[in-house]
Amino acid sequence: MTADRVYNVLFLCTRNAPRSILAESILNTEGKGRFRAFSAGSQPTGAVNPMALKELAALGYPTEGFRSKSWDEFAEPGAPEMDFIFTVCDTAAGEACPVGIGHPVSARWGIEDPMTIQGDETDKARAFVQAARFLKNRIMAFISLPLASIDKLALQTHLHEIGAMEGTTMAS
Repeated sequence: MTADRVYNVLFLCTRNAPRSILAESILNTEGKGRFRAFSAGSQPTGAVNPMALKELAALGYPTEGFRSKSWDEFAEPGAPEMDFIFTVCDTAAGEACPVGIGHPVSARWGIEDPMTIQGDETDKARAFVQAARFLKNRIMAFISLPLASIDKLALQTHLHEIGAMEGTTMAS
């Protein structure tokens, strides 16, 4: 990996409705041109969750141009080649995570699905705030890594540590 290139990152989640969309917008903004983020799902809903867009707007991130799409789009000829793939599905809750595409560096960054939270609108909104915070914390740790000077084994270790940060739902 070199310092002067743009890294392609794919965030995968089952439905590609809230978490992977949140991550895509956050990385595209915080990555300041060093990263190009995408999102997809194995069973896309076909619509981006409006509460995810509301939370992105509240945090000052872009909300336009997102769509819920299949991860198959990224396996087609002409699709961008991914450098990193992060699954953000909730494996602790038994949610099926999509399988990786190609051979990029990958890690699981499990985040509880805010769409599954029961309760009133305040409880649901709080779940989206929390999911966005956990994702932003992981993304900020990721973009601070010295990608051009770190070997693949050390990078993989760092990515797994980032996935284990507060808010993880990964089963051990």
